[in-house]
Amino acid sequence: MEETFVAQGEEETEWGQEDRTGENSQGSCKKPALPGSILIQYPDIGCFSIPPNCGQGHRRQSFSVQTCPPSKGNRTKANSAPEMLASCLKVLVPSEGKPVLVLAVVNRAYSSLGVTGAQTLAAKEKGNAWADDKGQAEELPEPTEGKGCSRLRNIQSILTQSSKSQPDGILCILGIDSRYNEGCRELANYLLFGLYNQSNNDFERTGFPEEVLDDIIILIKPDSVHLYCNPVNYNHLLPYVAHWRNLHFHCLTENEYEDEEAAEEFKISSFVDMVRDCSRIGIPYSCQALQKRGCVVSCYDLQPTQQPGQCHLTLFTRVYFALMDVSVDLWKTYSKMDPVSLEDLLFEDLAIFEHQWTKFFANFDTEVPFILELSESQAGEPFRSYFSHGMISSHITDNSPSRQPFVLFGSHSTKDNLNSGNFNFPSEGHLVRNTGLGGSTAKHMVVQCVSPKGPLACSRTYFFGTTHIPFLGNDNETHKQAEQVALLSQIYAAVVEAVLAGIECYAKTSTESKAKEVAEQVLVSALDTLHLTQLKSALRSKIVFQIQAVNNHGRITPLDNEDSLCLIKTASMMVFDVPDLLTGRGCLGSVVFSESFLTSQIQVKEKDGSISSETSHVILTAAIPRFASWLVEDSDVKLSEKAQHILKEDKSFLGTLLTGGDGVYICSSHPQATPAEGKVHFFSDGLLFSDPHHGSISIPKKHMTSIAFYDGDSNSVVAALFIDVKRSFLAHLPIEFHTQDNFLMIALFPKTKIYKAFYSQVFSSWQNQTNSGLSLKVVQEEFLSVEQKRLHSVVQKLFNASSFPSGERYRELQLSAALPELERFVRHFAVSSVSHEPVMRAHLPALLQQAEIIPESKAQSDKVVITIITGLPGCRCSDLCGFLVTFNKEHGRWIVYRQTLDSPECFSAAHFQRYLSSVLEAQHNLSARQSSYAKKNKRLLVVLQGYTDVIDVVQALQTHPDPDVKSSFTIGAVNTCVEPLSCYMEHRLLFPKFLDQCSQGLVSNVVFTSHATDQKHPLLVQLQSLIRAANPAVSFILAENGIVTRNEDIELILSESSFSNPQMMRARYLMYPGWQKNRKEPSGNELGRTGMGEVNNEQSNFFLTATQPYWNELTMYEGKYRAGPVFPPMVQICVWFNRPLEKTRFVTKCKAIKSLLKPSPFSGNIYHIMGKVKFSEGPTPPDARSEHRDCSNQQECFLVFVGCSLKEEDIKDWLRETAKQKPQRKALKTRGMLTLQEIKNIHVKRHLDPLPAGYFYNGTQFVNFFGDKMDYHPLMDQFMNDYLEEANREIEKYNRELEEQEYHDLFEQKT
Repeated sequence: MEETFVAQGEEETEWGQEDRTGENSQGSCKKPALPGSILIQYPDIGCFSIPPNCGQGHRRQSFSVQTCPPSKGNRTKANSAPEMLASCLKVLVPSEGKPVLVLAVVNRAYSSLGVTGAQTLAAKEKGNAWADDKGQAEELPEPTEGKGCSRLRNIQSILTQSSKSQPDGILCILGIDSRYNEGCRELANYLLFGLYNQSNNDFERTGFPEEVLDDIIILIKPDSVHLYCNPVNYNHLLPYVAHWRNLHFHCLTENEYEDEEAAEEFKISSFVDMVRDCSRIGIPYSCQALQKRGCVVSCYDLQPTQQPGQCHLTLFTRVYFALMDVSVDLWKTYSKMDPVSLEDLLFEDLAIFEHQWTKFFANFDTEVPFILELSESQAGEPFRSYFSHGMISSHITDNSPSRQPFVLFGSHSTKDNLNSGNFNFPSEGHLVRNTGLGGSTAKHMVVQCVSPKGPLACSRTYFFGTTHIPFLGNDNETHKQAEQVALLSQIYAAVVEAVLAGIECYAKTSTESKAKEVAEQVLVSALDTLHLTQLKSALRSKIVFQIQAVNNHGRITPLDNEDSLCLIKTASMMVFDVPDLLTGRGCLGSVVFSESFLTSQIQVKEKDGSISSETSHVILTAAIPRFASWLVEDSDVKLSEKAQHILKEDKSFLGTLLTGGDGVYICSSHPQATPAEGKVHFFSDGLLFSDPHHGSISIPKKHMTSIAFYDGDSNSVVAALFIDVKRSFLAHLPIEFHTQDNFLMIALFPKTKIYKAFYSQVFSSWQNQTNSGLSLKVVQEEFLSVEQKRLHSVVQKLFNASSFPSGERYRELQLSAALPELERFVRHFAVSSVSHEPVMRAHLPALLQQAEIIPESKAQSDKVVITIITGLPGCRCSDLCGFLVTFNKEHGRWIVYRQTLDSPECFSAAHFQRYLSSVLEAQHNLSARQSSYAKKNKRLLVVLQGYTDVIDVVQALQTHPDPDVKSSFTIGAVNTCVEPLSCYMEHRLLFPKFLDQCSQGLVSNVVFTSHATDQKHPLLVQLQSLIRAANPAVSFILAENGIVTRNEDIELILSESSFSNPQMMRARYLMYPGWQKNRKEPSGNELGRTGMGEVNNEQSNFFLTATQPYWNELTMYEGKYRAGPVFPPMVQICVWFNRPLEKTRFVTKCKAIKSLLKPSPFSGNIYHIMGKVKFSEGPTPPDARSEHRDCSNQQECFLVFVGCSLKEEDIKDWLRETAKQKPQRKALKTRGMLTLQEIKNIHVKRHLDPLPAGYFYNGTQFVNFFGDKMDYHPLMDQFMNDYLEEANREIEKYNRELEEQEYHDLFEQKT
């Protein structure tokens, strides 16, 4: 049945009247509220009072809302009041009738209830499954586990900040329960990689209502996460959350979820369990796109509050906590760049950003006369629309001049105009033809594009004119070059080099001052190289270099802010008001260049213990052409056309025309140069390249020093001509082609016409040509220089991208070609963004995926291989261990470590570390013969059955204080045993640490110790799906009762290298930052123990109990990664005794445990019992003589009880009821206690006894002298008295013997 919630607003006073109760600056309500009522206070509206008796009953019911007018100055429309109420609160009433308030603070602007009076919110519609036609759950693209854990840790870091006002948890409620709060949706999308984005169509394809799919509640605590969901969205959420550390599911099964009322009650109880130990809870009141405050809620029967942004909630009048707005802290977290947000930036924001530049260049793809008539406003229209429209939806108020787009032509690009800070573009009157010096044609333009809702921005300087003079065949022929264009292009080339050097310096030092110093030095040096020394002094005071950090929403953040470390930066250099040195009048304008870049820094721990940095960076806007020019002057156009005229001649300075075609790329290694597409014509003595931006470029063979050709011997590899030119020829090449090595590359894409024509008409001609003394040489890849390989790789990626239609793969290849260093940077950034904890130098190549083998510091054969077998209680770890030892006895020494059962904790790092030291000491003490044998195969099986986190075991070895011990052991593989019947506490709430015992990066194999014969059992399939989501790389092994049936599985379990696999190593660093780092703590009582536990060599049956004396003074070393507590808290109690139990009683009590299990908080529940007992033979009375037979024996029976909040005395009382009970004294019998059967027995036994006088027996009855007949003997009363006397003598004897016997309590020591 559909249930509704109705809030009826009843106005008591007119909203338009004054508040006659007096002034109230805080807007607090003056109307008295009843005890237990709930007051809702709106800073901008007024107050609402909900009476305490509202909503009695189980269902959501209608109730009347008492409204108060707002304080003076805070009035609004009448219809706002019920709208605000309906969008902010929902009251759920449990069966007890006590009101339960569930928070639903929402952005008011997103409220969809725009009506007055009654407001109706529909309840959720339930679905039973989420599967396709085959019944299988839908699979979504699986996010990288390290990224998901990293984002969760970022949120949890808000809770661990040292501040008294920090909340105990952060709450995220989606859907109707939060009135579609956008702040919660934003948090969920951050954690779940945009799963709940409105653009995500995966939900729509399921066919389930939005209310069902959005039915989730997430409570994030400092070291754990609670997640409520339903069976419908459970499978959809699983790939995104299964790898979260200490995750607790609150979810019903499919059958339980069919009862709607039970499902609603479960949601309420789950929410209460989540927040039970929280006193302050943070909630994202609003999303960053709409920064508005929610409401203030307080409960009068508990504690009123007037603090803005907080409210107090009471649940069942037992759970009480304060609410806090954590929106600002979350926004800071969202703004930090991580691999996922970087991917979104590259595939979405950067693609849109580059598209604006494409539209910008399209404005200039026209004839020369039209270019001259272009205005600054027309040219910059794509940037203006992009920025202004984005600003409307982004709500960014930062109008800093450096973050605004502009297009300025020629001498109009002065410092004043660049720093004007005006948002509007210049007027239509500034054209290309009139913005040059003295109203002449502009020689250049400065351009900047800014992403309105993101961190991207870059600026460029482009030119109207050519920077080279085409070679026309005569070395002595000179043509006047455009001096202004040449000067500006040379300055711009120096600026580009300076900015790139500054970025590289900042990436290594993270210091803006050093980067600025380096950039200015490079600029001055470049000007000297270009022989612009005279200009250097004039420009020294006009150079501005700066680096700005910008968050993901386009807001500038100070570089000294710690949040700026993970932000995108923009490095820019401006050279203002370049003077005209030729005429000495006026200025040519300014030159600008900037790039957006991202840095990555990994702290590396060297062998000597020192810490160094490994850095990397990527320039995100490098795909935007750094150099472009258009031929607008008549002289430039005529020179280019003159070079093209040779195509019409039979014989020219380039020889005879062989072939020609378009789709050819020319590029060089200059930082300004990008592959330029154009036409090429091959001649017998040279080539002619032309494109709209450069005009004509002719290269005769006589100015070449060598021609190399590479095609990879494949028709899918781009064919490349590597041409080395003479330095004297550089004047005839555009400035971006001037490099130190003086070579150009001409790229021919396979399957094009020019590609085929080159092979058929040019290749043999150039290869066999001898008259010019220069012939084509074919080279193999190994003979290419590093720079040649890099350039070829770029054009090869361009070709590969052209083979794909527009889509994600096309974008990947396009990015790879435009940003060659991106792939290497992403691998680097994936590691650095997780944590600032240092990594080992030896592990760095594996983390960066540069090596497949991790170097070992010690020969593997000299190490003891540790095989870890872990699992929850009852998982049959010991059975698997016994099987492995028995099966592999002949292969060498086996040592087994088991945690002592009487230990209150599942695993003790100090105990394990002492144990390893003792094993190593015992090894050194073995005889030479035994040692040589032991060196062949040494195995240590670590069996840990309990709620042990595997990372604690790994850290105990990695952080061992003794280097010799640490280097003498290596972990081979970690295996987790799973008993499917012992995984769930209730519903789908897993036992503590279950998923953590299957974690990626640690566990290689999961061994199922039951249901091996029924591999399609629903429980087994469900658990395998759950574990696979948490650890995609894990291997599943079936071993019924711990017996492995396949040799391949045994090899997997006993693998010596699985744990050291590079992929496992990388996953460990990403998911457990700091796992290999020591955290030094003072030693405590734990290290003072002398017991070593069981150290058993299964082959030679010896025990190691030696303890090194230094342990008592040594400080304790633990891994820096905190595994988190066990929740719900589990208690392990071991009780010892040596008296027998009664099997029937014990079995009966054990069978009754399941029916006695209580729901959350599970107090007193017993989940596992293990140990060794002996049973008595039967219920006979105790024999006093046997009581002293075993007096010399010590306690040999024990039982370990595992459960929640167990007490030892309660456990002992439970056990006492299973032992032989002390017999009770028997009461003496009386005549009235005799039963009819006993009387009949007495009669049968004595009916033939002699009769008194006057009686005879006729064979059937007894007859007296008068003929009266009787059924019983006339002396029957005497017979019964005799019987009672004899029976009472036996009872008295039994009672005397019972009093003489000594009875002992089950736990009393025998003497």
